[in-house]
Amino acid sequence: MGGNLGQGKSFDELKQLIHGRLVDKLDLSKVSELAGDTLRKEIRVVVERLCDTENPLLNRVEKERLIDEVLDETLGLGPLELLLKDPTISDILINGPHKIFVERKGKMTLSEVKFRDNDHLLQIIDRIVSKMGRRVDETSPMVDARLPDGSRFNAIIAPLALDGATVSIRRFGTKPLLMADLLSYNALTPEMAVFLEACIKARLNVIISGGTGSGKTTLLNSLSSFIGNEERVITIEDAAELQLQQEHIVRLETRPQNIEGKGAITARDLVRNALRMRPERVIIGECRGGETLDMLQAMNTGHAGSMTTIHANAPRDAQARIETLVMMAGLELPIKAMRQQISSAVDLIIQANRLQGGPRKITHITEVMNMEQDMIIMQDIFLYKQQGCDANGRAFGQFEATGVRPSFVPRLEAAGVKFPPNLFQERVLLKD
Repeated sequence: MGGNLGQGKSFDELKQLIHGRLVDKLDLSKVSELAGDTLRKEIRVVVERLCDTENPLLNRVEKERLIDEVLDETLGLGPLELLLKDPTISDILINGPHKIFVERKGKMTLSEVKFRDNDHLLQIIDRIVSKMGRRVDETSPMVDARLPDGSRFNAIIAPLALDGATVSIRRFGTKPLLMADLLSYNALTPEMAVFLEACIKARLNVIISGGTGSGKTTLLNSLSSFIGNEERVITIEDAAELQLQQEHIVRLETRPQNIEGKGAITARDLVRNALRMRPERVIIGECRGGETLDMLQAMNTGHAGSMTTIHANAPRDAQARIETLVMMAGLELPIKAMRQQISSAVDLIIQANRLQGGPRKITHITEVMNMEQDMIIMQDIFLYKQQGCDANGRAFGQFEATGVRPSFVPRLEAAGVKFPPNLFQERVLLKD
């Protein structure tokens, strides 16, 4: 990271020296009163003077870089700032102070960015979580938070992380991806997009299923763009990352317990409260506990058009996952009663998968039908079938229409949706 700069000091040594002098000069009580831009300008002037004092031989490029990095260190998130300014990065994964991996366009690479040591990394983690009113230390070594740009932040430190503090940052663009963006990435086909738009407008209850990093939240965001502007929508999340564009949105966020172990507000608490707030749709960022039962009940009691995401690798796995989560509500429902709840509440499961080599695809659009004996009947409407991998290890395949006409088509037509006559005709829709 930067060679010798003329007076026997490396770039990093000079940066540390100037940062130390700056901290000595700063009136911290005054600093907290200044707005972000004003503060940055004032500190910039001080850093420029310090640069001239400590090393007048710096060229303009070196000086600008030094000033920017000292400012990032003082006011921002240190080495992370460089990565957070890069719009092409979707994930930042920190395994200790010297190994920072980034994902661009589905490809993971080791970054050149490093922290000085583990203490430096811990300092930045603390700066992030303290702004959110959270804490991370030996007694509470795991934390979830949200960065100002909406990115999802998770950190885990010693004694649980053995090789230094570990951080995962899931980035979300400032502009949510629209269906047109997903089409341009070949995540689905125009026929599938037309169908999904119709399902949202006709207020079908939808579950988006997928593994970590499969694009569930992105898909939920893009589908939500089809919700009418006049509808009252309540969103419930652990860390707010949905970016709904409608006017009538109420955003609720869970709260972890405080230092004394009290004050936690769970997703279940929020779902129950949301139902008293006259919502037309309820959207849960991710179902991961007993709130799943409350969500199913909401779907069954007049809150049509509700949506959520769930961790599962296939539509049938999603059903099993829902059953497991319902059990976490603490009610000992018979399995048949539970499945009846699911089959009457859920209309559609959309499966998102991240395939080998990085491409994200909607692999199943599956109708949830009725019960036969003790089983829920499902039928696939659209599929993506992987056929192999290219020379770069990237999966390829084709999208297909199965020839199945969903049983809820009359509901879609009643909502004023018009389909091309051959929309559901069995055929290959698109090859990679």
